[in-house]
Amino acid sequence: MGSAFRPVVAGVPISHADRVIYSDLGITKLDVARFYEAIGEWIVPHVRGRPLTLVHCPNGLNAPCRYMRHSKVWGPSALRRIEIQEQTKVGEYLVADSLEAVIALAQMSVLEIHTWNSTVDHVEQPDRIVWDLDPGPDVAWSDVIAAARRLRSVLQVLKLECWVKTTGGNGLHLVVPLAPVRDWSECLQFSRAVAQALVKTDPTRYTLAFAKRGRERQILIDYLRNNRTNTSVSAYSTRAREGAPVSIPISWDELGPSLRPSRFSIRSTRRRLGRLRADPWAGYWTSRQQIADDALIAVSRL
Repeated sequence: MGSAFRPVVAGVPISHADRVIYSDLGITKLDVARFYEAIGEWIVPHVRGRPLTLVHCPNGLNAPCRYMRHSKVWGPSALRRIEIQEQTKVGEYLVADSLEAVIALAQMSVLEIHTWNSTVDHVEQPDRIVWDLDPGPDVAWSDVIAAARRLRSVLQVLKLECWVKTTGGNGLHLVVPLAPVRDWSECLQFSRAVAQALVKTDPTRYTLAFAKRGRERQILIDYLRNNRTNTSVSAYSTRAREGAPVSIPISWDELGPSLRPSRFSIRSTRRRLGRLRADPWAGYWTSRQQIADDALIAVSRL
């Protein structure tokens, strides 16, 4: 396949289609675009209407990648551009509202799609809170599962339901959907208090310390994903890592010792989705829960 050949995927011409992106598996740029085309109905609801931060790998994993928060001047026309006031300037962000827009990200050689916790319609009121359970290298998978279930139990005491997904790494994301009522500072305060409550239950196993050194056997409860402009990897996004892993929503019933995050990749995700009888996150889309006024008081007593 010559470099001048441009196959069209979901209406988007793919340049350098034969460029190898994941050299360990021989996965090309065209393969990535076709992966998103095949799972479009699953990924688009998770990215639609959200400002994006992207991991751009123009020459695949064998060359440096970079985080790209602002859109600068380049990007296919399928992507929407919006301006958001930041601390010292106005930033221009990309938004992917459609399958064509997601494919356009693949055309840009984007390997990770990270989303805000708010939408462009309610930029200052998040509609979800995310905790990232990030285990040290010596933490067993069973302990990550136990942490997720313990955090879920804390949230249930506060009358909040959460959904779980793999991250494309060794950890898990727990996500609480919200009606967009509270502002960023309130959501950050609440997420910090919940993380502190979990750490309090077993400070030898859980930590809020971000430095990797010294927490090899601990799980970081990362609540800073809930800071304004911070992001987390989107459900069904690929990751810029060997093995072409994908962040996958799962049901709580699936979360067990036999489920290994490494099993979810570009190659296996399509088979998984083809076998599913229902969306594991079906209830997520209709949830309209809110953080109660007395929730912060309650969480401080846990």
